Amino acid sequence: MRYILNKAKRPVYLELYKRIRDDIIAENYPYNTKLPSKRALADETGVSTITVEHAYSLLCDEGYVEARERSGFIVIFRKSDGFAASSEKPTKHTVLHTDGDYPDFPISVFSKTMRKVLSEHGDLLLEKSPNCGCIELREAIRHYLARNRGIKVDVKQIIIGSGSEYLYRLIVELLGRGRNYAIESPSYKKIEQVYRATEINYVSLPLTNSGIDSRALATVNADVLHTTPYRSYPSGVTATASKLHEYIRWSERNDRYIIEDDFESEFSVSMKPTETLFALSKGDNVIYLNTFSKTISPSLRIGYIVLPKHLVGAFDEKLGFYSCTVPTFMQYVLTELINNGDFERHINRVRRNKRKELSTQR
Repeated sequence: MRYILNKAKRPVYLELYKRIRDDIIAENYPYNTKLPSKRALADETGVSTITVEHAYSLLCDEGYVEARERSGFIVIFRKSDGFAASSEKPTKHTVLHTDGDYPDFPISVFSKTMRKVLSEHGDLLLEKSPNCGCIELREAIRHYLARNRGIKVDVKQIIIGSGSEYLYRLIVELLGRGRNYAIESPSYKKIEQVYRATEINYVSLPLTNSGIDSRALATVNADVLHTTPYRSYPSGVTATASKLHEYIRWSERNDRYIIEDDFESEFSVSMKPTETLFALSKGDNVIYLNTFSKTISPSLRIGYIVLPKHLVGAFDEKLGFYSCTVPTFMQYVLTELINNGDFERHINRVRRNKRKELSTQR
């Protein structure tokens, strides 16, 4: 392939990564074929071999290619009209630790921000929040998602709520209790507890080392798939690139939806944020969900959902009367942390430290 890189658009290695990734998805590099050598691609594009190496590392991280000794970089992404005949191996599930994985958000920064918000906003903090959340926080999240997750949406698609359990329930009320839901097995315990409490029909789909078992997904009688593609808890399984596209193909049939639970993905050690189903899908049928319980603190109790554009009107009509469950004060504090860069600096610091730890272990 001949790549003419737009070096002004983004870091060069990300531009090169994206171009190769798109060619792999389009099957210009079919399954089991070899990518050009690092030196050959560097000569062709006029970049350094280090730049090519960074791009290839990202492709390896996300499961598009793998490095094979004496063979170079081989495409392992497989795109098909159907689903893989499951030769996938069940994962040996080990419980992940939930405490102490990452450094706490600096309390000095948090307390300083709280004082600033109290000083600057005064009586405004005593006012009731708009039902969907303060527009300032929703705008801050919108810009953050565009910068860091490849999710570009209108502010009207973002709904603020107090934590994942509350948001799970909102989604059930929006999509309807008459639908059949599918969840991962094992999955975060509260997902199943909320679905059981709302008395909806749900089935559990076994996880393999690459994501949900293909045969189980292909044959399940479900309208909604609830998945945690990155480091699913408690198994620690991260869905491969092939698996993400398999989920999307599944959702393209019969008015189906995906609930993408993106918990903890900010702390991926990859040189770029992990891909989201919301950004990859063209079907306007993925509901994205995340919270700040890991990136800042569980006590904050702030989360959000990003709705497909066509569901915004339905949400306003069916659930728009629900009051926002997050205090106005805390919404302004989080807005300030995002807008002044403290939130992203903390995430980047943790990711750098994690990469250093991994490099010393090798």
